[in-house]
Amino acid sequence: MLTQPVPAYRFEDYLAFEREALDVKHEYVAGEVFAMSGGSFEHSLIAANLSGELRQQLKSGPCTVLTSDMRIRIEAADVCAYPDVSVLCGEPVFHDERRDVLTNPALIAEVLSPSTEAYDRGSKFAHYRQLPSLRHVLLINQDQVSVDVFTRQPDDRWILDAYTNPEAEIPLDALDCRLLMREIYDRVKLQGA
Repeated sequence: MLTQPVPAYRFEDYLAFEREALDVKHEYVAGEVFAMSGGSFEHSLIAANLSGELRQQLKSGPCTVLTSDMRIRIEAADVCAYPDVSVLCGEPVFHDERRDVLTNPALIAEVLSPSTEAYDRGSKFAHYRQLPSLRHVLLINQDQVSVDVFTRQPDDRWILDAYTNPEAEIPLDALDCRLLMREIYDRVKLQGA
């Protein structure tokens, strides 16, 4: 979740500032820096469930699951973000020798919050699509069982598959795994439930 921006920065200035910021994470969007507020219990639980499910399926292969502490740099869009969950397949490519800004995730997942859903589905998704390594983007609703999976095709088109069945299996072909909706939403109290 983002709050109001602070004055314009160059990316390297932002990165120096962010590396010293101990109490609040900030996302960088073309010179603007936005403080991120905390998420709800459901938001955190969904991200943890997803991380655990991905880790369980990917641990014997070449992919690594990363938490929201890993910054993702999208050079083409001049953006640096903290996705809720990301997956790296193969060797990491970092922005610099500090190894705290990744540039080549294969999957990014965002748990949608009411205050950021429009941004996550709009501009942020457009930024993410500029990562050549990215194969899947998951947008996960925290208020109802609903996962939108965007998959990059060989011709660079993105195809949307929307899942709302609590018993659905979500294929992530680029990672050679299948997620279970019931695992993503395990112990999550949905609105109206």
